[in-house]
Amino acid sequence: MELIEIKKIDSTSAEALSSLAKTIYVHHYAHLWKPGGMDWYMNEFAYPVSKITYEIENKNCLHYIAYINNTAVGYLKINIDAAIEGGDIKDGIELERIYIDTTAVNKGVGTYLMNFVFDIAKSYQKKYIFLKAMDTADQAMKFYTKMGYALAGSFRLSDTIFHLMKEEYRGMYILKKSF
Repeated sequence: MELIEIKKIDSTSAEALSSLAKTIYVHHYAHLWKPGGMDWYMNEFAYPVSKITYEIENKNCLHYIAYINNTAVGYLKINIDAAIEGGDIKDGIELERIYIDTTAVNKGVGTYLMNFVFDIAKSYQKKYIFLKAMDTADQAMKFYTKMGYALAGSFRLSDTIFHLMKEEYRGMYILKKSF
């Protein structure tokens, strides 16, 4: 296995994270969008530097970049105090994003990152961790199941906000792992 490092980032790394997020996103998710949708999502909704800077400065959010041999290959966004609907935020932690570049797939990065997140959840004495995943993401679902997650709910992304996303990709699962 290659050397994997995880580094917590601050707002001085917002531009680097924005660039990395967009690079990874294109490789995995370009097929989800109608014309213009992916550009809107990456440049206006999810990854503009201003939004990433704001999120990094939010004390409830933790951001990490993963490296293999000093090359950025993935990132994490974790919301420390979060809950599944009806739950208490002191009990849950949300893994909002775990993205891995195609160059690092099947190199142990996902498992390494996930175990890192589990350690963070335990250090904050959380009872569970949850994430949201597309219901069409078969490979991701296999990985999450292997890592101990179970289905906790489902929903559809808003037609109002995500009207540029193809309808067949708007289904989402909520997955939970208890400690």
